[in-house]
Amino acid sequence: MYAVISREKIQLPPGSVMRMPGTWQDYCTLRDSRGDGSIPRIKYRDGEILLMSPLPRHGREANILADVVKILLDSENRNYEAFTPITMDIPEVGGIEPDYCFYIDNWQAAVGKDRINWQTDPPPDLVIEIDVTTYTAAEDYAPYGVSEVWLLEKSGLKMYALQGETYALQTRSRYFPGVDLPELIAQVFATAAEQGTGVALRNLRQQLMR
Repeated sequence: MYAVISREKIQLPPGSVMRMPGTWQDYCTLRDSRGDGSIPRIKYRDGEILLMSPLPRHGREANILADVVKILLDSENRNYEAFTPITMDIPEVGGIEPDYCFYIDNWQAAVGKDRINWQTDPPPDLVIEIDVTTYTAAEDYAPYGVSEVWLLEKSGLKMYALQGETYALQTRSRYFPGVDLPELIAQVFATAAEQGTGVALRNLRQQLMR
């Protein structure tokens, strides 16, 4: 029997994850009950609904990692489109809300778009997730055809590339092949923890301008 889902907003303690059986219709009801809000985060896959209430750390790390991507792209004068928050869903198949997504190779397909049809429009090239509660798996993005998924875990940055219908762990990003990203990201976060985010990002910009 599936859980009964109401339109009342669900509140979870920060950092908690809730799993429950549910239908696509249940997922839509919960998603819509948030109105203009984005908490709790909601995911649907294989008849299961997952809810997650992020910690402040989650948002801070997502923004730092996304800013690193923007700085790297800007240093190479590359165009891009970035979105957050955003809900990716394919009716009856899945629904997920990445922390950030980037259109890099396909940036022109996303210019000026207010809505994206995940069944017909090109998917994001890169998705970023902060995985502090084991809420996320790279495979969640396979139905959408996202080329690359970054998961920032406690152990550091993990990069996954789509190969066929599954993801494989990579040591280099296809979008920044000349950069040791795990090492660079570790340095940025270490500086941010000691001296602040602004210092860490300014140092990165200066480093790339040399």
